[in-house]
Amino acid sequence: MEICAERVQRIIQAIILGFIFLLAGLHMLKAAFLLMLAMMIMLLIAGFTGFCPGLIILKKVFPPCKCEETKEK
Repeated sequence: MEICAERVQRIIQAIILGFIFLLAGLHMLKAAFLLMLAMMIMLLIAGFTGFCPGLIILKKVFPPCKCEETKEK
């Protein structure tokens, strides 16, 4: 299994969701809500426009996944 930008992005999203659960469990509901709202907005922007700044940055550090390379060619 090779590490690629899209996989790293999904791992980071899972970590953020875990952090949101932690905040909610610690009764920091306002912070959890704001973080969840920000994540939802970013995912909607990426879904509708295809623009994802985090993925652009990750592709500078990690190679794109092979399935993404074949789609682009």
